[in-house]
Amino acid sequence: MSRSCSRAVFGRYARTTSPSGNSARTTNRLSRARNRGWAAVGPEGTVVVLGAGNGDGAALCRGRRREARVDGKAHRGVADPTVVSDDHPRSGGSPAGEGRRWQVSQDDRIAGTLLATAVGDALGAGYEFSSSPIGEVDMIGGGLGPFAPGEWTDDTSMAIGIAEVAAGGSLDPDAIGERFLAWYRSSPPDMGNATRAVLGSVGTAGQLAGAAAAMYARQPRGAAGNGALMRTAPVALAHLGDDDAIAAGARVLAELTHADPLAGDSCVLWSIAIDRAIRQSRLDGVWDALALLPPERRERWERALDEAGSGPASRFAPNGFTVTALQAAHAAIQLTPVPATRPEAHLADALVAAVRIGDDTDTVAAIAGGLLGARWGASAVPARWRRMLHGWPGYDGEDLVRLAHEIVGDRPG
Repeated sequence: MSRSCSRAVFGRYARTTSPSGNSARTTNRLSRARNRGWAAVGPEGTVVVLGAGNGDGAALCRGRRREARVDGKAHRGVADPTVVSDDHPRSGGSPAGEGRRWQVSQDDRIAGTLLATAVGDALGAGYEFSSSPIGEVDMIGGGLGPFAPGEWTDDTSMAIGIAEVAAGGSLDPDAIGERFLAWYRSSPPDMGNATRAVLGSVGTAGQLAGAAAAMYARQPRGAAGNGALMRTAPVALAHLGDDDAIAAGARVLAELTHADPLAGDSCVLWSIAIDRAIRQSRLDGVWDALALLPPERRERWERALDEAGSGPASRFAPNGFTVTALQAAHAAIQLTPVPATRPEAHLADALVAAVRIGDDTDTVAAIAGGLLGARWGASAVPARWRRMLHGWPGYDGEDLVRLAHEIVGDRPG
């Protein structure tokens, strides 16, 4: 984000922010960032970068906690357990002081974001709304489809709708809405209730946000499902490094089907977390996003994140509510140990943990997968799972890798 001015444009939606004028005097203290830079948040939640530093030198080690301050309150999150500070006794080693560090390129983390979203989705599909699995968790198929083993569900299909438009250079909500409607008209076997109600009530993409808002006005309790959060990962890819653009895009796209502000909040939080995982190799970036939420809801989300970090993960079922779904995914990631000698195995282990929480298993695992893939990379995805992946609109896992690189203007290889 520019230190002087940042402009985010999404179709007809635009906002310009600047640290000039009175905003510098009215900002709240935000966090001492992981890179030892400083940031401030203005009266509308706008983040202004005030300084920068060395991200590697400011990394936190396993077991230590990071602290941010928003509106004078401390916010704590567990640091990425595999990133070790240069000035810590365990520097250069694994979390346990032995083994090796997992070296992964940013390109691999970009590719992993969509790939692991789909892996989590397909892994959880066979267990959706059934009893929490006790034995081995695998891509067994079945579920509400029934789906073939390795086939992803609505979670990934809707994320692909966003990703395909983002690959063209924008997050235009009308173009994304058209992709949602094309998917809806393909008669998918599984779809969330709120999404079905909104998509089924309009004739054109331009009517989606209005229909979602009208549904929220009629049924306020039905508009904060997890159907927006499950598809938000491509937003981070589209605007890597620009918090304002990520936050604005995540909320605008959430509101195409889910008008409850909590749904938009959850998408902002998780999209920023994915950005931090890709760019800073962190799993705790969700805490950074609190400052991008309206002040009146920050404390609620802080409590939700603290609860998720305390566990047990099993308490976050049922998880159709977007807050509980985010808590479930966050808990699966934070409470699953990172293997000392094979830290990349954390991706598969945490996805299995997400499925074991139960209830909306494919969605929770898809949400978790977006962040896990952004941290550990596509190369951490088990090869057999990667080979099995497929789904609407006739894609496989390698298509998702290609699509992720196209979003950020790069090509694999």
